[in-house]
Amino acid sequence: MILIDSSVWIDYFNGNQTTHTDWLDASLGNTPLVIGNLILTEVLQGFHNDKDFKIARDLLLSIPFMSMGGQALAVESAMNYRFLRTKGVTVRKTIDVIIGTFCIHHNLTLLHDDRDFDPMVKFFGLEVVNTQSL
Repeated sequence: MILIDSSVWIDYFNGNQTTHTDWLDASLGNTPLVIGNLILTEVLQGFHNDKDFKIARDLLLSIPFMSMGGQALAVESAMNYRFLRTKGVTVRKTIDVIIGTFCIHHNLTLLHDDRDFDPMVKFFGLEVVNTQSL
């Protein structure tokens, strides 16, 4: 299963064509995808008009859902953040550490367009979609 990060969804809904949004567009309905509550919130909160919000909401709610919280994941995310700090890496957004840790914990592949995930690939083996090979 592949989790799509909000960095890709936001570009997708804004009509920004990138290798990531092209991959997503080609994969909708053809590839097992999953969405989590944190990403759902990040994406939907950015819509300014009701029509676009409802279209996006309906699409996103059609994708299988997983809750991305809980005590164990919070502690694991904090440990990962602290480890990265010992390596001289400061992730800009805590939510990205949670998303990356969630993917690692549940053996999910991540499609993203956000450099905050790069250290998690390097140090923790976070699996990501390689859009460069398309």
